Amino acid sequence: VGQKTHPRGLRLGIIETWDSQWYNEKEYTQWLHEDLKIQSFIKERLSRAGISRIEIERVGDRCNIHIHTARPGIVIGRRGVEAEKLQTDSGSSGERTIRINVTEIKRPELDAQLVAEAVAQQILRRSNFRQAMKKSIIASMKAGAQGVKISIGGRLGGAEMARSESNMEGRVPLHTLRANIDYGFAEADTTYGKIGIKTWIFKGEVIGRPELPPSRFSEEEGSGARSAGRPRRRRDQDRRRGPRRTNHGNTES
Repeated sequence: VGQKTHPRGLRLGIIETWDSQWYNEKEYTQWLHEDLKIQSFIKERLSRAGISRIEIERVGDRCNIHIHTARPGIVIGRRGVEAEKLQTDSGSSGERTIRINVTEIKRPELDAQLVAEAVAQQILRRSNFRQAMKKSIIASMKAGAQGVKISIGGRLGGAEMARSESNMEGRVPLHTLRANIDYGFAEADTTYGKIGIKTWIFKGEVIGRPELPPSRFSEEEGSGARSAGRPRRRRDQDRRRGPRRTNHGNTES
């Protein structure tokens, strides 16, 4: 029997991190439910904005919300009006100050959550689910993905018996912990029931320390290698030349 696990939860602490970044023992339950309410509220209010992930960071009485979206203009609004309304409405339930930061997703074809939601929208428009899967996989592979897998389950095509079908291109190594695999899940509420869509996108392997950017890591290694190599060259040259002499005529005793 296959024991399935969440691809991101399996890699937490290795190459992935948590969406909620805070620690509190006394008010853990309260803060957890507040985070869930904030995420569901923003997701429902900005359903057309293409929101992939919502990160919440708490420091004391301050709360920073980072929204990753493919359409930042819908979230921000004209002259930042929509962002201010969202900030006041999300902070009305609690007494702490809330600040919203918006991050644009430049390639939505490489985001598994957005790909799953796009397939769900195509199914709601009565399009063929096989064509929807194939179009999304081709677009993700053209954008630079090394492997894509999409699985759809439910009453496909309005059939009486529910079934699941999947399509895959490239490779998706789920057991490799250093593999950067993005996972997304969405549901399409059709007239004949719910249809679930799961998406896996393999973007490559993370080699080295993920906490440091590759450019900074390479600069630190290069500077350390240069500083460690120069004294050795001088010592080797001194050994070849022999003892130094102060005067050409007089030698030291």
